[in-house]
Amino acid sequence: MRTERPTAAPGPPPAAPAAPAAPEAPAGPADPRLRPWGPVCQAVALLLGPYAEVVLHDAVRDEVLAIWNPTGGRAPGDPSLLGELAGLDPAAPDVYGPYAKLLPDGRRLSSVSAVLRDTDGHPAAVLCVNLDRGPLEHAAALLAGFAAPTVPRPEPLFEQDWTERMNDVIGGYVRAHGRPLDRFGREDRLAVLGELDRAGVLTVRRAVPAVATALRVSRSTVYTLLAELKAGPAPTAPPRKDR
Repeated sequence: MRTERPTAAPGPPPAAPAAPAAPEAPAGPADPRLRPWGPVCQAVALLLGPYAEVVLHDAVRDEVLAIWNPTGGRAPGDPSLLGELAGLDPAAPDVYGPYAKLLPDGRRLSSVSAVLRDTDGHPAAVLCVNLDRGPLEHAAALLAGFAAPTVPRPEPLFEQDWTERMNDVIGGYVRAHGRPLDRFGREDRLAVLGELDRAGVLTVRRAVPAVATALRVSRSTVYTLLAELKAGPAPTAPPRKDR
């Protein structure tokens, strides 16, 4: 006679996925200011987290009201040390920054602060967003170093390539003066043509069409400027743009 095995009891249902971390709230009843401003703070923290610390300061009691993604060891109820907000001009913009901050571990932050006022126009809270610049600086350094030149250019390979000399002259002028090609004026073009002439580029056959294309002008414009260049003294380049 065949016996049936007892059916195993069903196990517990799978655990639900963890909810996003909530802000550290002060003990006791929830502050009514968290209802209108808390979702905004949490939205910023979710968008920029975990690289941005979002702090809502109590401007009345001068203490941390709530904090998202804390990076500096602060918690709700800690002193805010905001200073005297009553001295702020109510007509002035209530958003300040970005300004620089530094953590004890050497990390640099870019921060913005916004004064939040009540219906009577008095400062009720201050919202601060502190963005850790470290990951951005690391990414920028990585991109800047990607395929960056590390050895001098082998000149024997390019000594006959007049287009490289043309590009060096025009591109060097753009970078030195901080002026893009579409903002070149007559003096800029004359100065560049003078440099190209001294570099021997304009003695090459079919150089003028290539120069015209590089300068984004017509061939007739280049020929007109060359005639002007030969008729008078070498032009002086406009002053460099301050950086």
